[in-house]
Amino acid sequence: MKLKIGAALAAATLLASCERPPEAAQDEFWAALQSHCGNAYAGKLVSNDAADADFQGAEMIAHFRRCTDQSISIPFHVRTKDGEWDRSRTWIISRVIDDGNAALSLDHDHRHEDGSSDPVTYYGGITRTPGQSDYQAFEVSEGSIALFEREGLTASVTNTWGFQVDPMGTPDAIFAYELVRSTEKGAPEDRHFRVEFDATKPVMPPPAPWGFENDQALGEAVAED
Repeated sequence: MKLKIGAALAAATLLASCERPPEAAQDEFWAALQSHCGNAYAGKLVSNDAADADFQGAEMIAHFRRCTDQSISIPFHVRTKDGEWDRSRTWIISRVIDDGNAALSLDHDHRHEDGSSDPVTYYGGITRTPGQSDYQAFEVSEGSIALFEREGLTASVTNTWGFQVDPMGTPDAIFAYELVRSTEKGAPEDRHFRVEFDATKPVMPPPAPWGFENDQALGEAVAED
């Protein structure tokens, strides 16, 4: 009897996994992101590529500053070696439809201190697989490839970005962002940049990122995506 019950449970588990919709992992990932809305977290560089020497030991804050049903904007603040804060970067994750399928997209909004856009801005990628509930990878988009080629950033045309997130309240919860390039995918050399944030201890939210002094401006930027 035990063998029969065990076989039935195994079959039920297999059936449940087969019936699980492909977007389930992304829905769970999205819910995990949303659970942090309004919070800011301190972080640090955990990778060791020589190209990121300026990030070594730097103070960092990720702020889940604006959340809607369709987009989440996360400014990434870095304290430079002169003690000033670089508030030029905002990650924007959005729910989109790609080739008729639900997907997630990532855009990097880069601004100068006066609020003007950097020549290399609004680049990113899109999910091509269901991913996992705690990790999603964003493969470089065609528009971003065109931008990188125009700006002479040929190594970036093979970029894949990733986010890892645990739901708020998870023991030892982290939020992480990374960039990966691989020679196996045609990159001139392997590349890995990863920052991790302690998502168990919210910190004081920082000022608005450059160019986003109010939520209306941020909303307009997201609406243009």
